[in-house]
Amino acid sequence: MKFGLFGIGSGNCSDPEVAVRVSRAAEAAGFDSVWSGEHVVLPDPQSPPSPVPPHFEMLDPLIVLSYIAANTTSLRLGTGIIILPQRNPLVLAKELASLDVVSRGRLLFGVGVGYLRAEFDALGVPFERRGERTDEYIRAIRSIWNQSEPNFEGEFARFSGVQAKPGPIQPGGPPIVIGGNSPAAWRRAVEHGNGWFGFALDANKTRECIEGIQAASRKYPRPPELGELEISVAPLAPMNAGTVQQFEELGVDRIISLLPGRWKPDEIVNFIEETGELISPS
Repeated sequence: MKFGLFGIGSGNCSDPEVAVRVSRAAEAAGFDSVWSGEHVVLPDPQSPPSPVPPHFEMLDPLIVLSYIAANTTSLRLGTGIIILPQRNPLVLAKELASLDVVSRGRLLFGVGVGYLRAEFDALGVPFERRGERTDEYIRAIRSIWNQSEPNFEGEFARFSGVQAKPGPIQPGGPPIVIGGNSPAAWRRAVEHGNGWFGFALDANKTRECIEGIQAASRKYPRPPELGELEISVAPLAPMNAGTVQQFEELGVDRIISLLPGRWKPDEIVNFIEETGELISPS
């Protein structure tokens, strides 16, 4: 079982020095990764399904993870998630490749389709067909990373006669982790993902999602170069030995602990050290 930590760049961890302190503590405790979420803008006033109040502080994930990369040595750096249809795929591919280079190959590229219409409206990006846009952008990003003569012709992105160097350090590019708890996300994980990320799930919902992924794998072809799909889940359950065992039995490969935004830095570090006893029992 691998252990990750979600919340770098948000809440109290939007303070860069706190983010570094927390990430170094996680690395020392045996966590394999830290994860940073994204909302470019938040609806004001807050209204469902917006997850947090409009003044909740969130740093851009690629900026904060670059800072963490410079202050850690082995910790993997996960975007959990980037809202892919809101991004220009070539600009994002360059940013991701750059972070993979400066971190010496530690990036995990988590993506999702988004769900806040107000955010899409503010950015001038169509809310409709965002799933199709996401699928195409994944293919476009892998094209510019991996083709010797990149050439992509899609509905939402097209390019040829260009190069973007340096490419990522990791062969094939950073692993792409698909977020989402819907049949479309399960299909996307099978067809395009190196991993799948279930956010804020209980055991029953996790079981449902894993069964959905298994059903999708019987229905949709999986490219062999993607390898086995890695399952990461951020549980709602308290972090203890029972939770670890329960999710391991469900087939989860990585548990990503959620950090409440209200926790003070000392409380976060104490939590990390306590969880470290589960990772590396003394």
